[in-house]
Amino acid sequence: MSVVKELLRAEENGTISFGDYTLEKKTKKADFEHGGDQYYCKTFHEITKLEKNGQFMFESVPGCTVLDYNEKEDGVSFRVEAAQEIQVTLGLAEDTEYAVYFDDEQVGLMETNKSGKLSMSVDLEEGKSVAVSVEKSDR
Repeated sequence: MSVVKELLRAEENGTISFGDYTLEKKTKKADFEHGGDQYYCKTFHEITKLEKNGQFMFESVPGCTVLDYNEKEDGVSFRVEAAQEIQVTLGLAEDTEYAVYFDDEQVGLMETNKSGKLSMSVDLEEGKSVAVSVEKSDR
């Protein structure tokens, strides 16, 4: 189990990790500075949420742990772990098509809505993580 006990941390490779789905009570960490940006994390067993500079970035229901979250110009990548299947919503570019990969296998093309949100289900089981990559489609 790879929970982030400090709720939000910078990794040596320049990414961030956040979330602790084992918590019974909602716990928050605000004003976390990384790469010149301010991050906010709220997490517990029911939800994990990340904001950057007041903007929505990530949410899972129920809660999860996200490792090596890497926001790129053309998408985002991370590893995710939880005790069960989760619904993940990402904040990306509006009205844009993205290719979604789980453990390097493309699972489909998805389009964001007018607010730039993309939602997907990730089937997980306790103790196992899934690598998720979401990249702008060339299509």
